[in-house]
Amino acid sequence: MMYPQPYDPYNSGFQCEEADSDFAEFTENSPFDIAIALCPNCKKQYQSSEEVIEHLNSADSCWPENLTNGSLLPVPQALQRPPEQTDLSAKYHPTSGYHYLLPDQLPPQNIFQEMQDHPLQQARETNVWYPFDGLGEWSLAKFLVENLSQTQIDKFLKLDWCTKLKLKGYESEQPIHLIWRDALEVTKKLFANPVYAKHMCYDPHYIYQGQERQFGEFWTSDDAWKIQDQLPEGATIVPIVLASDKTPVTRHTGGLEMHPLFLTIGNIQADVRMKATSHAWRCTAFMPTPTFVVNSDFQTLLRTRLWHKCMDLVCSNLKVAARVGEYMVDPSARMRYCFTPLISHIADLPEQLMIACVMKNSSPVTTATHKEFGDETPHPPRNGSDTYTLIQQLCNRVDPWNLIVFVREAKKLHLSGVHLPYWRNWRHSNPATFLMPEILHTLHKFFFDHVLKWIKQIMGHELDVRFKSHHKRTGICHFSGGVSHVNQMTGREHRDIQRTIVPTLWGMASPGFIRAVRAMIDFIYLAQNPLHTESSIASMTQALRDFHNNKQAILDAEARQGKGGAKDDFFIPKLELMQSFTRAIFHVGTLMQWTADVSERLLITHCKHPFERTSRQRDFVSQIARILDCEEAIRLFDLYTLLSSSSSMPGQDPLINAVIMEDEEIASTETDPTLAWVSNANPAAQLRLQAPRPVQNHFLKGILSDNARIAFNVTVKADRSRINMSQLQSSYNLPDFAHALHLYATRNGCTLSDHISFNTWSKFRIQLHSTFHTCRIMPSQQIHAEPPSANFPRGNCDAVLFNQTGDGGNDGSYVAQVRAIFQPTLPRGSRAQLPERLSQVLVYIQHFDFIVPGPEPSTGMWMVRRSYTRLSSQSDRVIRCGSIIALTDITHAVEIIPVYQGPLGKDVNSGNSLEVFDDYFLNNFADKELYHSLSVISDN
Repeated sequence: MMYPQPYDPYNSGFQCEEADSDFAEFTENSPFDIAIALCPNCKKQYQSSEEVIEHLNSADSCWPENLTNGSLLPVPQALQRPPEQTDLSAKYHPTSGYHYLLPDQLPPQNIFQEMQDHPLQQARETNVWYPFDGLGEWSLAKFLVENLSQTQIDKFLKLDWCTKLKLKGYESEQPIHLIWRDALEVTKKLFANPVYAKHMCYDPHYIYQGQERQFGEFWTSDDAWKIQDQLPEGATIVPIVLASDKTPVTRHTGGLEMHPLFLTIGNIQADVRMKATSHAWRCTAFMPTPTFVVNSDFQTLLRTRLWHKCMDLVCSNLKVAARVGEYMVDPSARMRYCFTPLISHIADLPEQLMIACVMKNSSPVTTATHKEFGDETPHPPRNGSDTYTLIQQLCNRVDPWNLIVFVREAKKLHLSGVHLPYWRNWRHSNPATFLMPEILHTLHKFFFDHVLKWIKQIMGHELDVRFKSHHKRTGICHFSGGVSHVNQMTGREHRDIQRTIVPTLWGMASPGFIRAVRAMIDFIYLAQNPLHTESSIASMTQALRDFHNNKQAILDAEARQGKGGAKDDFFIPKLELMQSFTRAIFHVGTLMQWTADVSERLLITHCKHPFERTSRQRDFVSQIARILDCEEAIRLFDLYTLLSSSSSMPGQDPLINAVIMEDEEIASTETDPTLAWVSNANPAAQLRLQAPRPVQNHFLKGILSDNARIAFNVTVKADRSRINMSQLQSSYNLPDFAHALHLYATRNGCTLSDHISFNTWSKFRIQLHSTFHTCRIMPSQQIHAEPPSANFPRGNCDAVLFNQTGDGGNDGSYVAQVRAIFQPTLPRGSRAQLPERLSQVLVYIQHFDFIVPGPEPSTGMWMVRRSYTRLSSQSDRVIRCGSIIALTDITHAVEIIPVYQGPLGKDVNSGNSLEVFDDYFLNNFADKELYHSLSVISDN
């Protein structure tokens, strides 16, 4: 997006009080106050950055000739697929991501190699912990920094983050201090960090699944390719990702608050970048939040203008790099010519409005205003160039520091009154795209603030009764106290309520109301896909359209309430933001990589927790900055010492995280990248490194399905060993167990021994590959099959999906409840051997039949009914229909929810809700992986 040539028509009004500070020197030589641009190679002067790029792309370019293109690079995540998936293809941008050896310059170094050149390195040849006496003293120093308050330890790192600001003509109650560091230097450190070497991407690429385009990380989006087309040949994009939010650090009214700015780069793989434990985000600034001695009507405006000016200062060098480029060293110590467009600024809605410089009754990303928020059709994007043109035209008519008149005129244009937005001169950056829809606030908090309230309005106390009665599953939150009384919830709890809310509505709401809620949950689930195709984007768009088509049922039920009673509109800002989801995916890739979950966590780790270690005086922000600086230095030095003390392979630098192509499966919650590097370079030292361990991979030693795509695990020692058939039949209350085992043996051509006994387990684990990234292994799920007990009079048994060949010879998927997990065994000392089909782990299941012809229309879920049969042809006793299958026939752990018929009786609880009903919904919202899998199964 090209903006008008930036200029400041009036004095910005901000001053630096310290004339000799770096800040003063920085602003006096602002690159936007001069009319020339320099070529980064030959230093020749040009009139604009566009002329520099034209020069670099010309036939007489000054580029060095010794380009090096033979290095090994990480495979992008979208291409990490098993060999059997042959429908995937890719197209790389032809002129992206070269690296260079520049003449007359020393070889480039990553951040750890730079540490080797430190003046103290000679002493570290004999003691890698120097200036500490050894590991013991270093560990003590680290303990002191991590656990004592700032006033209790000596400052061993110099911190120069603070700049004092003053606003001409407006006094503040306290001095204004900006705590900051140069965002370009922060970016360079991240880009050169070898920890992320195996998780980096440098090249835009298109991914095709069959004939369909696939969207994942930013590099697969339209904007990545479009930006690369406008850069010199060989340039590398370093996408800038910012996050900011204001947070209180004390609970009492009028307490202390902080407004941090975090930064990361889009080159780091999203699932690594979005983990707080990967330390891929850096706190770059703490924005001042002063109170001005001014009319309260202008308090917010002055703070907002100050915030934009601070952003200008912090990000100024990033803007220069976005226009003319900057040489940076990558994690593998290779030089690249980099450009730094802003592709994402993660923020909640109030922060987005502040960034976009528009009023709160407007959309930050489209031209929609308050009375258009409920429209079912998308509005045009609010491009930054259009907004800035309006601001400039207003500045030409009214002095922006004549606040009364300027604000009055700005409101007529739906503007906030900010006259110098920080993004105005940031090339390739447009708030209509970098202020992208945010999953946590736009979806999950929308659900809690609106959808759940509508449901509470029509269900009342019955909502809590039903949630309390849901069957408990290991690893899933169970709301034993209900959901109505909770005023504040975490994003995790929002997601857990969404899982079961649709079937819970059954019998208490009209079909149209249920369709509207189900459409919204469909939209929420589809929007969270880690990979999108054109078909899934179309399904997501249709889900939102279905909500709008059925939303009148919500108004008809008078479920949408305001202070004056029932409302007859949907003027909800976040509902309007959902219209931008489709456009955003095409522009910047899937939306889960931009969720505020990680920034919310950063507010805790970088603000609230460090605040507890300060003196809580007025300079607490400076103290927190010093604590964070120390922690960052400790983390780097710790890793440096671990790697420096390693015995690396001959010819391999231990400070280079070599990229090795490994054709193997990896766990979805993969090892922390730091731990993975240390475990390769210095295995003996990895125990000294604190990092999250990977999920257990049951594919290594577990029981595998026939196609080796599913792994099962039971403990080596059974819960009960060598019980006979009558004991098993009695303890599990399975009157037809012997008959079912005989049928299983006959079907598999086996003969049962008269002396057979059984080992039994009360649970097993099932582990699957991700349906989106098929080389990635998901965390295992636990499935229970506990016999009747005092707490569970009918047993505690979970539901599963299993495959079985039908009468026509076709494989089909069916629902069952696992009642027993067992393995037949022969007496000790017996020389006989059981047939293979009898010696494996088996499960006794009780069947449910699908109620045809298809999913129930309002919930969109399949309904199943418990299957019954006669105990024998001579008996009139009716029992549940059961059979025995191999453990490896199970394909998924599933959740079934009772088909409630009116208010729930007091005798139904979480311990028996899977036993006292006959009809159930197969809940396709149980988790996002299952949601996708059941969609595929239903289609087939």
